Amino acid sequence: MPSHDLQAKAVLVTGATDGLGRGLVHALARRHATILLHGRDAARAELLAAELRAAGAAAVRTYLADLASLANVRKLAAAVAAAEPRLDVLVNNAGIGSTVPTRDRSETADGIELRFAVNYLSHYVLTRTLLPLLRVSAPARIVNVSSAGQAAIDFDDPMITRGYSGARAYCQSKLAQILSTFDLAAELAGTGVTVNALHPATFMPTKIVASPISTIEEGVAATMRLVADPALAEVTGKYFNGTHEATADAQAYDPDARAKLRAVSDRLASS
Repeated sequence: MPSHDLQAKAVLVTGATDGLGRGLVHALARRHATILLHGRDAARAELLAAELRAAGAAAVRTYLADLASLANVRKLAAAVAAAEPRLDVLVNNAGIGSTVPTRDRSETADGIELRFAVNYLSHYVLTRTLLPLLRVSAPARIVNVSSAGQAAIDFDDPMITRGYSGARAYCQSKLAQILSTFDLAAELAGTGVTVNALHPATFMPTKIVASPISTIEEGVAATMRLVADPALAEVTGKYFNGTHEATADAQAYDPDARAKLRAVSDRLASS
């Protein structure tokens, strides 16, 4: 892919200290972006920030938050909105897998099923809160790192209190990202803010994958394409498998399902 320079662009990447996020911010540094680096651990974030400055990043600023806490997510969004004059790209990347930290069902302090909270709802709240900054920075992009692993949401039991498995919860949270992507893209049509989702690569060697198949570099290339490729400047409301447009689970194309998810999300976010 062409090495599009990002000298004047500010890019926020959640989950930047591990796996795909770490690879992505290194690629951004080589293209001289201003990197807004989210992580949970201050020492790891600062060490990575130093690496990125040495690699050519125009600037690096770190933001700390535990995405399992909606209060932390709101503080993160407020801190970014207060400190940053612009936000050209938001990459919602942070997430937990089907077996990490546990296969069993657990809830956050907010009473929300953990995988739904971290993989989906945290980014829903973050994105919604940062929309004013993205709008004034337009043209801007939102990139949601989802997965080919998708499971339809049972709106009678979205927190999966019955028939729980880590795999089901993970796949439901990833499909929720795609439903929300399509919903938000329609809402933002004509604003200059695009929203797309992707499955970056299959079983990359990250802390949530036991048996890798693809490389981090493949996932970084696919994600960077949505971040920076001028050919995609007006492409919105799409789901990609790697670098190819793909078809998501059928529920993603159901307007009623997207409206139900929005209602559930707003209720959980305000509770």
